[in-house]
This record gives sequence, C-alpha cells and structure tokens, in this order.
Amino acid sequence: MKILELIEEAHAAGARLHRCCHELGLSPRTIQRWRAQDVGDDRRFGPKTDPSNKLSATERRRVLEIANSAEFRDMSPKQIVPTLADREVYVASESTFYRVLREENQLAHRGRAKPPVSQPPAEHVATGPRQVWSWDITYLRGPITGMFLYLYLFVDVWSRKIVAFSVEGSECSELASQLLIQACGDEDVDPDGLVIHNDNGGPMKGATFKATMEQLGVIPSLSRPRVSDDNPFSEALFRTLKYCPAYPSKPFESLEAARAWVQAFVAWYNEVHLHSAIGFVTPSDRHEQRSDAILEHRQAVYEEARRRHPERWSGNTRAWKAPREVFLNPSPETRLQLQHAIAA
Repeated sequence: MKILELIEEAHAAGARLHRCCHELGLSPRTIQRWRAQDVGDDRRFGPKTDPSNKLSATERRRVLEIANSAEFRDMSPKQIVPTLADREVYVASESTFYRVLREENQLAHRGRAKPPVSQPPAEHVATGPRQVWSWDITYLRGPITGMFLYLYLFVDVWSRKIVAFSVEGSECSELASQLLIQACGDEDVDPDGLVIHNDNGGPMKGATFKATMEQLGVIPSLSRPRVSDDNPFSEALFRTLKYCPAYPSKPFESLEAARAWVQAFVAWYNEVHLHSAIGFVTPSDRHEQRSDAILEHRQAVYEEARRRHPERWSGNTRAWKAPREVFLNPSPETRLQLQHAIAA
C-alpha cells in the first residue's frame, strides 16, 4: 500500500505516528490494522444507502431560503427555529439548520451582523530622536480609596527618553494637548511630520487633542481596540515605573507627592538607567547622540582586554552596539527580516 509505505518511511525518519495519521486524515488504529494483515487497498465503502431521515433537495433549499431571507438573515438558528415554532411552522431542527449552513459555508455572520475587521496600525520607523513618539496615561493610587491620579507620559521611541510627563487629578484631552505643546517646545522640535502613537482611550480620541495634532501637523498613529501590543513602548515604560524598587507600596498621600516621585523617577530613568534595548546606555545619552562614543569606548576596552589576555576569549569580543532603526508596529515582513538579522 502506497499510503502505508509513506507513513512507514516518515515514521522511520523520526515522525510520530499520530502526527502522520493526522496529516492524512487517518486513525492510528487504521495503520495498526493495515500492519497486522495485508488487506491491499482500503476496502471500506461506508453505508450503501442514505439515512431514512435525510433531507430531500427541496427541504434543503427551504432551509437555505429561510436562513437567508430578509427576515432571518441576521438571526442564528437558535432564534430562527423558535420563531417558526411560534407560527406553527416546523422546517428542521437547530442542528440541521447549523449543519446545512456549515456545508454551504454560510455558518458565519450574515448581513449587517458581520463584525468589522480591524487592520493593524501602519508601520513607522525612527532613525533618530524626535521622529516618532508614543504616549499613554496610567493610573496611580491616590490618597482616597477608589480615587486615582493620572500620569501622562510621552516617550521618544528611538531613544526611549521621556520627553514630557504630567501627573493630574483627571484625564482629559485638554491636558494631553497642553502637554504635547509643552513637549514640542521643550524638545525644540518641528511637530510637522512628527509621528505620535497612542491607544484608543478617551483623551486620545478627544476632539481637543485631535484638533491640536492637526494644527501642529502631527501624524497620528492609533492602536487597534483592545490590543495592548500595538502600544508596546508606553506599556513597557509603565511596567518599568511600577515595578522598580523605589515605587511606593502604599498610595500617594497627595497629588504633590505623586508629582515629586514621578519627577525623581524620570530623572533617574533618563540620566542614570542603562536601557537594555539601546545598548545599555541612558536614554539621554542616546537622545543627544552621545551613545555612539560611549559604545565605541566600551568596544575599545574589550579589545584591549582581549589583547592582554587572549586566552580568555574563544571568539570575538562582545559587540557593543545599539539598533540604528527602531520600528513601531513592524509588519510581518519586517519582523521576519529583523529575526534573520539577529540570527545572523
């Protein structure tokens, strides 16, 4: 038997029997039976007659006509069958409706009930600072149980530097607009052409913030609803903030206390923290283009250490480098290219 020979060959090469059977739509018990005796080609023919309760062609068309009619096309069989029963009409059971629709590839949302398909956000690439920013709002526990303070953070995607922050007692698009204008002024950046990515929160979609971005010429980038991976830089920054050893275990006593703590954190994060994603340099050093000299100096130190003690290295020294390009929401093709570059 050719099929059995193919399975035996794959099994001998190391493939598991149940996986081979799964690919061919067979049961492992069938292969065991074929091995036990030489039965030649598969002699199973299935039932010789149709079931006595099989729907006729006319009844089958009737099921499809009802399911696709203007009255019932937005309903599921669970709603169609009882509605017909209330009218003293029986056509078929729920399971029969489902089976017929499945066989006709119609077991899906029909009509206007079909849900919209969300597209992933556009890919953006930053080759230097002040090109692509990401921002979001996170909660900080306030002095009263159930009351929260709101931390607004803008981060430069390429350098990971926090370019603007604010702690407020509420979240709204007006405060976000003010912080965006302040960030552009502090960074001395021309906002025309600057990409700013955010999620689907209320302040992000507020009319005031949208109008401010349009006025400044900012290019908006929006996450898909309920997809946190579309805003990874802000989410990663918030995790660093809330899981650092200095983060208070108790709620902040006041709005001023929260602002003071966040200001100290931002100073540490920008000026002291050695960020792993940018070659273990500080965000400020990379933002101000000082990181290349730092990495070159580290490389020279390692090369000198290898020259003095070559027996300690079996290959090249550690490559002190940082990515030249940083992608926001890379496409599947870009992800594959990046994986190949890392493997190489």
